[in-house]
Amino acid sequence: MFIGFGTLANVVTVLVGSSLGLWIGTRFPERTQRTVVDALGLITLLLGALSAADVLSPALRESVGSSAPVLIVLGALLIGGVIGSLLDLEGRLDAFGHWVRRRLVRSADPGAHVVTDPPAGDGSGRPDAAGRFVNGFVSASLLFCVGPLTVLGPLTEGLGRGPDQLLVKAVLDGFSAIAFAASLGVGVMASAGMVLVVQGLLTAVGWAVGDILPEPHLMALSAVGGLILIGLGLRILNARKVPVVNLLPALVIAPALVELVAVLR
Repeated sequence: MFIGFGTLANVVTVLVGSSLGLWIGTRFPERTQRTVVDALGLITLLLGALSAADVLSPALRESVGSSAPVLIVLGALLIGGVIGSLLDLEGRLDAFGHWVRRRLVRSADPGAHVVTDPPAGDGSGRPDAAGRFVNGFVSASLLFCVGPLTVLGPLTEGLGRGPDQLLVKAVLDGFSAIAFAASLGVGVMASAGMVLVVQGLLTAVGWAVGDILPEPHLMALSAVGGLILIGLGLRILNARKVPVVNLLPALVIAPALVELVAVLR
C-alpha cells in the first residue's frame, strides 16, 4: 500500500458513513455501534502491543545497550507525561475544541444551540440551515481530527510502518459519522475535507522525519507510541480514562533520550 492510503481510507469511511447516516437516520442500533467500538478497542490494544514490542529491536539495543531501551521508554513516558500534565494538554485541547465550536456556530447563526442536537426550526430558515451545517461540520471535524490516533496514525504511516492504525481509526470514524450525520446533517460529510488536510500534513511530517531519524530512534518512538495506543484502547473500552493526550510529548522525548544515551555510552 502506498503512503497516504490510510488517510484516503479514512476520508472514504467518513463520506460513506455520513451518507448512510443521512439515509437511514437514527435506525442504526446503538448496541451494534457499541459492539463494533468494543471490537475496535481490542484491535487498538493489539496494534499498541505490536508497536510497543519495538522496544526489543536489535538496532535499538545495539545503539544504547541491552538494558537501556525499556528505561528509555519509561523515561520518555514519565518526562513526556509530566510535561503534558503540567501544560494540561488534554484539558487545553478539549477547551480549544469547545471554543472553536462555539465561535463558528454562533458566527453562522447567533441563535443556534451549541449542542449535538440540530438547532430548532422548521429547516426552511436560512440561519437555521447554516447553523446546523456549521455545527455538524465543526463537531465532526473535532471528533475526527483531534485525538492521539489522529497524530499517531499518520506519523506511523508516514514513517513507512503501514496504515493499520489509520484503518482502525477509519472504521471508528465511519460508524461515528453515521450517528453524527443522522442528527446533524450534511455538514458532517464536509468534515472529510478536514480529515484529508490534517492527516495528510501529519503523514508528510512522518515521511520527512523518517528520512532524518536513524532506525534506533524510530524504534524508541514506535515503542512509546505503542504504549500510548494501549492507553487509547483502554479508553475506547471504557476500562480506564488514560490521559493519552498528555503523554504525546513522549514521542519527542524518546528519540532525544536515545541520542543522549548513545552519546554518553
